[in-house]
Amino acid sequence: MALFFQTSQQGFQTLLWKCRLFWPVSRCQQLFAVSFSIPNREKVSYFSFMTSSNTALPVGSKRTDVFPTKKRSEINSEEKRGWDEETKEVSEEKRHFSSSVGAPKKRLMSQVLSRHKFTNVQPPEKPLEAEEWNRLRESFPSPEIFEEVMFNSMVRCNSPIDVAKSLLTHVAKSNGDIAYNLLVKYLVLCVQQRQTSEICDVYDIMKIRFKILESGAYNLLIRGLSNSDQWRMALTLLEEVKKIMTPSRTNYESCIKAASRHQEMNLAFELYREMLAKDLIPTLDVLQAFFDFSRGMKGAELQKELFGILLYLRENQIYPHKTFMRSIKLWFESIPGGNWRGHLTNIKDSGQCPVCNHQLEDSDLTEEEYNNLRERIIRDVIHGTDTFRKTSPQEFEAFQTFVENRLPFDIVIDGLNVSHIKPRRMQCENLFDAVNCLAKENARLLVLGRKHMLINSSNWKREIMKEMQNKADFFFAENISEDDAFLLYATLRSGKHCKFVTRDFLRDHKACLSNSLTRHLFRKWQRGHQIVFSPSVEGKHINFLPAFRYDCVVQTTGDTWHIPYKDTFEEKYSYQVPRKWLCIQQK
Repeated sequence: MALFFQTSQQGFQTLLWKCRLFWPVSRCQQLFAVSFSIPNREKVSYFSFMTSSNTALPVGSKRTDVFPTKKRSEINSEEKRGWDEETKEVSEEKRHFSSSVGAPKKRLMSQVLSRHKFTNVQPPEKPLEAEEWNRLRESFPSPEIFEEVMFNSMVRCNSPIDVAKSLLTHVAKSNGDIAYNLLVKYLVLCVQQRQTSEICDVYDIMKIRFKILESGAYNLLIRGLSNSDQWRMALTLLEEVKKIMTPSRTNYESCIKAASRHQEMNLAFELYREMLAKDLIPTLDVLQAFFDFSRGMKGAELQKELFGILLYLRENQIYPHKTFMRSIKLWFESIPGGNWRGHLTNIKDSGQCPVCNHQLEDSDLTEEEYNNLRERIIRDVIHGTDTFRKTSPQEFEAFQTFVENRLPFDIVIDGLNVSHIKPRRMQCENLFDAVNCLAKENARLLVLGRKHMLINSSNWKREIMKEMQNKADFFFAENISEDDAFLLYATLRSGKHCKFVTRDFLRDHKACLSNSLTRHLFRKWQRGHQIVFSPSVEGKHINFLPAFRYDCVVQTTGDTWHIPYKDTFEEKYSYQVPRKWLCIQQK
């Protein structure tokens, strides 16, 4: 034990390197045993880290199949993810430990459930001797999961590294090995505390025992090393990951931030382009980092790359949050000799910017664009293979006849969607308020409903439904039907003037479109035609904001940039477009 803590202060990484350079693996095992004060008679088994992982392969294994990381097609912003979630992710990947390898499924399930009972376990404040750990383990209600529960608690409480080391030492001496998942949990604690030398030590140990690690361990190692002065080791690990699986978005973003932090912007953008080529969608956090770390730097190529990120936001209808927006503003204003100035503003209803008087792009499509979009949506979305999974061809033909006999409409309403705007009210009252609000100025309304709305119930009062049908046309589809196709068809057939109301983002339908140009037109049409719900100040009435006459995306004329932004970070896409803008102009 004493020898172990001496080497912990200086780090035993150097010893491991010497071991690999000058001694065979068996000698390296002996050295590792000495580091943990393990008796020689146990040296055969202590180094065989047990694991139930499908992707962490012991040295000498002939297994080559590994599970590749899934590609992600949408922004799933992880920039706010805390260490609790990181730990949970690793725990889910490595929930087994050496004593349970090969255990029956029922026993494993009971152990998993047992872990959740001990979320309030407090780890010791200082390292313990073997006898003390033994007493704690024996008094623990479920001794078989004691070490795992204790390590989870250490991570949660951010315990001192020496406390965790003393438990690892005890496990190594008692069992003759250290389970893979315990080693990973120790790694979580090291990364959490930015203990670079310990991260390197754990990596050295894993590298000797395993040819391939699972993705959770690689994520931790790359993240931990990228935040240290050993950040180039993270790049080496990224190359190692590429040989066996698709690196995760987290892998790339950790390396991108490390390169940016050290002003290696060419490297950062090279990794960024590689990441996009693998269909890994960047988080707003890493996009913001490019602007933060490029502040005050010269170079036309760098400016071109950052302008490219702004155009990426445009093409994907991504709205930066306020913090990201300020980073963009500060970067522009820091460009040497650029003379850029940014101002926060609200665009007039006419689409004119009150700061620079520039007229923003119109949200309307040309006749050619509109006709092209309508044909594509009817072919790819409405008559595509996906539509009739929940809608019969006969029902949709009946709907088409219904619409053609009543064209044109001014507003098409997704009735079931709107009826849930205020969950504490009757659904028919919500819809009734919406119809009354939108029927002003004699607008012709089509409400898409479901047949269950016609049955008198606590949510759907017959007298209210009859009154609504005097103010709008209703089409009642089967209860299981998919009504988005109905919504799109009726709106597009009514003409360019027709708007629609739903709180859905219609993301799935955009994905069905066959090419990027059509998807771009669909989003532009949507931004200019989707009427947005807005709660009243008192919260008693339903209000709707009119669709924009101007296009709400990042746009530029060369000497001006207009960037819509939201006050807060949003994890998912939203049908609501921002009302606030950053105007940047070059004097």
